[in-house]
Amino acid sequence: MSIAASLASAAWRKSSYSAENGGNCVEVADGIPGLVPVRDSKAAPHGPALIIPAHSWTPFISALKGDGFRVA
Repeated sequence: MSIAASLASAAWRKSSYSAENGGNCVEVADGIPGLVPVRDSKAAPHGPALIIPAHSWTPFISALKGDGFRVA
């Protein structure tokens, strides 16, 4: 099965950091072996997804939480 087909049938869940009032809607799809797809469900609910290798997910989240993506 292709990644596109997997994303089309994926079970998306809202991030625990998304606001309950409809703001900052980040969703993550579960059940795609080796990958963690992430999308902005407020701006583009059926739009593109950022595909992160599963082994990079924890370091990615740690960098986000630790402000590891500063823009000068």
